[in-house]
Formats: sequence, structure tokens, C-alpha cells
Amino acid sequence: MMAWTSIVAIYALFWVMTAFLMLPFGVKTHDEAGIEKIPGQADSAPANFQPGRHALRATWISAILTGLYILNYQYGWITADDLNVFPEPPSAAQRETRS
Repeated sequence: MMAWTSIVAIYALFWVMTAFLMLPFGVKTHDEAGIEKIPGQADSAPANFQPGRHALRATWISAILTGLYILNYQYGWITADDLNVFPEPPSAAQRETRS
């Protein structure tokens, strides 16, 4: 079993990553929302950003991702060998026969 401190650290990493990646989703500019802009405001400034809702979504998504990560850690569904897309390098004997 994984130490609880490791679980908290992994959850925090997933939370920050999820919150950052979700920033552009669900946000409308003032032009898209049909709201008048304040003079000097950037055209890309969000009109409806709701940080509480954003944090709640990041919390749920990161909890699910952390749970999947821990289950994979325990049961070994996907290992580092499964992610290796490069072929095994040729041995010295194979290199000598090629030359």
C-alpha cells in the first residue's frame, strides 16, 4: 500500500494540473456573453469566471484521477514497460553482423 503522504502529494499534483488545464473551458468573453466591456479591458478577459465552481470541478476530477493512479499502482494495469514505444536496441553481436 502507498503511504498516505504520497497519496496527498499525488492528489495535490493532479489538482494543480487539472485546475490549470481546465482554465479555458466554460469561460466566455464579454463579446460572447453580450456584456459591455469596461474601457481599457482586454478583449480576452473572462466575463463569467467562477473560481469556486472551477475549484470544485478540479477537486472531483483530481480525486478520480488520484483514485485511478492508486489502483493502477496496486494492481499494475499499466507498467513502464507498457509505455515503452521504442524497440530494444540491438546487441553488440547484432551490430557486428550488420557491418
